[in-house]
Amino acid sequence: MNSIQELFKRKKHSLLSIYFTAGYPNLNSTGEIIEALAANGVDLVEIGIPFSDPMADGPVIQRSSQQAIRNGMTVSLLFEQISALSNPHAIPIVLMGYLNPVLQYGMTRFLDDCVRNNIAAVIIPDLPLAVFKEQYQPLFNEKGVKMIFLITPQTPVSRVREIDMLTDTFIYMVTTPGTTGKRNVFEKDHHQYFDAVKKLALQNPVLAGFGIHDRQGFNEVCRYVQGAIIGSGFIQAISGETGNIRHSIQQFVQSIRP
Repeated sequence: MNSIQELFKRKKHSLLSIYFTAGYPNLNSTGEIIEALAANGVDLVEIGIPFSDPMADGPVIQRSSQQAIRNGMTVSLLFEQISALSNPHAIPIVLMGYLNPVLQYGMTRFLDDCVRNNIAAVIIPDLPLAVFKEQYQPLFNEKGVKMIFLITPQTPVSRVREIDMLTDTFIYMVTTPGTTGKRNVFEKDHHQYFDAVKKLALQNPVLAGFGIHDRQGFNEVCRYVQGAIIGSGFIQAISGETGNIRHSIQQFVQSIRP
């Protein structure tokens, strides 16, 4: 059983997933951040592969991606850093990368390295569903790597159902149109969307992301779905950290879910 499937089997609600950019704030921060998140009870970690044109990301994650590239982060180095973890099974790891750097690395090579490094699943937000099904799904199935798909308020119910059939880990529910990091007070239309997704009674768990920065937002979306993904807020919390990054991580996690 996949580590994400095991996670959802033992825990049904209020799951906390943290996103951060590999190689930020410092080139060699990746392993320390993963270990600190696991030690502080985070359920899942999503690592972003830095890219020069991250279309779905807001300014905070864009800046972290640009800094990570300047720091020298690459896909191959990220896999080296993950392979050096003292306890690679401490927390399920999801890799999020745009299609261009993955294809430059080589899709087969990328998936092989995911398998070797116990990566639980991947997210490629700019890979169209039809292209995935036609060109890559057999390779993903052969390698045993899970793909996570995003749904948005504009996703038709028929497409949500199709994604639910293709998935056996979780569905990433984008809370609002636009890019990551925008500060949102969830209003009536958001709650109508959350409620509509909940009423679909999907076979897979759902985690919500985009615009969730604090305990209030976390608790609010967890009324409708199994958990939430926080990225920009976390990156801001560790931004420019040169001292005790583990302490900053502990403080941030406790501010969300004590």
